[in-house]
Amino acid sequence: MTPQIILITGATAGIGRHAALTLARRGHTVIATGRREDALASLQTEAAGLNLTTLRLDVTDAESVSQAVATVDAQTAGHGLDVLINNAGYGQLGAVLDVDDARVRAQYETNVFGVLNTVRAFAPAMVRRGSGRILNVSSIGGLFTLPLFGVYNSTKYAVESLSDALRRELRPCGVDVVIIEPGTINTNFSGTAKASVDRADSAWSDVYATAENNYAWAERMAPDPTPISHVMTKAIESRSPRARYTTPWRDKFAVQFMNLLPTRLADALASAFFGLAKVDPARLSPALTTEVA
Repeated sequence: MTPQIILITGATAGIGRHAALTLARRGHTVIATGRREDALASLQTEAAGLNLTTLRLDVTDAESVSQAVATVDAQTAGHGLDVLINNAGYGQLGAVLDVDDARVRAQYETNVFGVLNTVRAFAPAMVRRGSGRILNVSSIGGLFTLPLFGVYNSTKYAVESLSDALRRELRPCGVDVVIIEPGTINTNFSGTAKASVDRADSAWSDVYATAENNYAWAERMAPDPTPISHVMTKAIESRSPRARYTTPWRDKFAVQFMNLLPTRLADALASAFFGLAKVDPARLSPALTTEVA
């Protein structure tokens, strides 16, 4: 195995942090990035003795991305990255009619435009060199849409499509593009998503508690990020990586099963899991009613 120079976004917690440490322990040179300086400092301490450095990077900020490129060029004597892992992202919970424009745009700025920003910044060096690899972290939510996750899932559908196009466009240049599709993982995903919900005057107010309890239970039963770090390692170290890696296996099976069902039956199962029978149209906010009329 040849050690690679790897930059990973969103490495301050969850999947990103676990992957950064895993890859550094395998002997790769890892540049772990994120927005929270305190979390980066903690990661640097935990990575003592490993070839891991931290760098503050906000994927939604053009100047921050440009500074990161300059730092990487300086650290690598102009070589650039061998591998870019686009992991930065977060979940926005909420019925589509409950999520206002500002939150939708913020979700897309990080989950979609953040990917575009870093790819456009770091891929040119790979193209000029004729080698490199880009791992874009999508989700099983980019394969099957769940109630109350419509905004978040739509960003992952966008990442899937962009990655498919990039894979075909960059392969002739020697650059592989791989999609990583995590299922339910025991991280703070549900807590972050829950904190971002506005429930006032929502027709789905009573649904949220059921949905959150069920999702939190599924998350507690789920594995830690180890399976994701494992497939990332395979995607980086494999001579010929697959186009996409979906894991854990039970979530991969569940998505395949749901996509094989008649749409009405799949809808009924998803509705039951999320408690959508509790929707109360009478509680729809007057302002929202006016907007959609």
